[in-house]
Amino acid sequence: MATTTPFNSFPGPPALPEYLVDAAQATVLYWDVMRQRGNQYLESMEKEVPHVLQFEGELVADGRKLPQPVNYLLVRIKPPKGTITDERKRPFVVIDPRAGHGPGIGGFKADSEIGVALGAGHPCYFIGFTPKPEPEQTIEAVMRAEARFLERVIERHPKAEGKPVVIGNCQAGWAAMMLAATRPDLCGPIIAAGSPLSYWAGVKGVNPMRYTGGLLGGSWLATMFSDLGNGLFDGAWLVQNFESLNPANTLWSKQYNLYAKVDTEGPRYLGFEKWWGGHVILSGEEIQYIVDNLFVGNKLSTARMVTSDGVRIDFRKIRSPIICFCSKGDNITPPQQALDWILDLYSSVDDIRAHGQTIVYAVHDRIGHLGIFVAGSVAKKEHREFTSNIDLIDCLPPGLYEAIIEKKGPDAAGDDLITGDFISRFEFRTLDDIRAMGGNDIEEERAFATVARLSEITNGVYRTAFQDMVRSMTNEQSAEWMRRMHPLRLSYELLSDRNPLMKPIAQAADWVREHRQPAKSDNAFLQWQNVLSDSIAKSLDAYAEWRDHMQEQMFFTIFGNPWLQAMLGLRASDGPPRPNPGQDPEDNAFVERRIEELRAGMEKGGPREAVIRALVYVKMPENATDERGFEMIRRIRAERDSDSTLDEFKKTLREQFFMLLIDERRALETLPKLLKGYKEAPKLLDDLKKVAKAGGPLGKEAQRRLDEVGRTFNQ
Repeated sequence: MATTTPFNSFPGPPALPEYLVDAAQATVLYWDVMRQRGNQYLESMEKEVPHVLQFEGELVADGRKLPQPVNYLLVRIKPPKGTITDERKRPFVVIDPRAGHGPGIGGFKADSEIGVALGAGHPCYFIGFTPKPEPEQTIEAVMRAEARFLERVIERHPKAEGKPVVIGNCQAGWAAMMLAATRPDLCGPIIAAGSPLSYWAGVKGVNPMRYTGGLLGGSWLATMFSDLGNGLFDGAWLVQNFESLNPANTLWSKQYNLYAKVDTEGPRYLGFEKWWGGHVILSGEEIQYIVDNLFVGNKLSTARMVTSDGVRIDFRKIRSPIICFCSKGDNITPPQQALDWILDLYSSVDDIRAHGQTIVYAVHDRIGHLGIFVAGSVAKKEHREFTSNIDLIDCLPPGLYEAIIEKKGPDAAGDDLITGDFISRFEFRTLDDIRAMGGNDIEEERAFATVARLSEITNGVYRTAFQDMVRSMTNEQSAEWMRRMHPLRLSYELLSDRNPLMKPIAQAADWVREHRQPAKSDNAFLQWQNVLSDSIAKSLDAYAEWRDHMQEQMFFTIFGNPWLQAMLGLRASDGPPRPNPGQDPEDNAFVERRIEELRAGMEKGGPREAVIRALVYVKMPENATDERGFEMIRRIRAERDSDSTLDEFKKTLREQFFMLLIDERRALETLPKLLKGYKEAPKLLDDLKKVAKAGGPLGKEAQRRLDEVGRTFNQ
């Protein structure tokens, strides 16, 4: 029997009237949703602190009242009815990005970063912001304010077992990392979600956004638009950059999806647009700092940024675990931009360990940039697993790990030790695993360095020759007019009830809803419409692919030119344009002293140190840590009524790990001395076996090691 399609079967006469009625009604309903969108935008802009948080909160600290005022606020999230938080659990602090949109995306819905943290019993805080910055606000002032906020959180939770977990979404991720590098005493584990940290990184033919700064001639344009804004930069320009990345979605698919599903899609569409259209403003000083140092200069990942009071911002000073969550489907912050800072700073995993750092990364296969923060599937999997295993991550020995999160099978070992529907394990990785994802070669790095040099020149020329003239023509009224005339802002305001032409739409939409006659899904004209929509989207995708290819070719043709590079003082013989920052002699001396202390301390301690050392030794060949083993440790501690804290356990674990790394033979030879006179060593061995095998049978080498230490404990 032949298959019927819109192309080989002409519809009968009844299909056309049905389709035309449906199309006319859907058009009215579509424009009514757009009218509601405009009204929603105007209502939001009239609020003092517009946001999209779906949770109630109480103000804890107001950055506008600090000695250096900033437009940031610290809010304690009130647990929803039926949710109980435990004051002994470390608090979570979620920081939203100020990248053109308003705050609240971290708590956009129940299945969100905030919702997951509250559901796990953690007290939760949120750092948001008002639409306009305070006068002369700077990035450093924001860092100091966030440090003060964390101090307040720590003060409010004296019984918490661990420092606050800090979640930085997108641009807030680099801000959280900068804060942790300058104030390492304040932060617990840091989750940088979709956060760009190495801005030049990427893969040819895949990540076009990184070329934008060069093709615009550097940072002078940000300076000029700040001057035209009377010292303020409109975040709508940043949002427009995001919009331009995917013209198929921006110009067609997003709106067609609303039209095609207009009977049900309106609330979801309006909910997202409330955030997407909540444009905020940055100070001229803030955007200039960001563009010069990050977007164009890419100074953050090689420790070339220094605060105004002389503190070098070096990620190697961070003492808390760093969790980088990124996605292959993210065209705004691809995995290279999220992870290549590790390659910029460290020469090997041993280098990471020498700095006492624990770095964990997780790479999603397909989710887009916004999905990292708002997708319910991500909240239920990645964010929930990070939250439930945050103490385990905090206790991981220094090194580089990849978080592997897999669906729990029906026959999973230690089923009662697993929280939720997934099993998390953290596998050892090397720098080669990150290099394998792709990245720049030295010629590509030199092209981006050329952009940075040129940007300094073009910005200097603008400031010298044109800035005074532009500022003389600008005042607050002209700046406000320019902001209101921005195409993105107009797209909301012109389709609101302020436009007299939109008011009749509401009445027409009410009538349509009462007399709605949607076409059947098998209507051939409706199917033709969907085919046409797909063709339009594919055409726009083809245009975007061509555009991105042309931009990439233009970028490397211009900035890869050796004559331009030579004129800007860059030569191939000079080596990498961004060399590794190298080792601090004081750090090297500290490491040497610490090694000697660990050697001298191998015979010190007792049964507790012995069982932890033995456990680390047994599990080393497995090259992974499983959540089930840590849960078994937690239960054994509870049974023994152990009075040791999580920090004490973490410290002991790290010491024993390093002892085995430094001198494995001597660490094992001194193990009997830690057990000398302890009559219940065989009982400790039973505990050791429970933990070691909690995730299933051991490998051959791990089992051999378990038998080896077992003989020591039985003696």
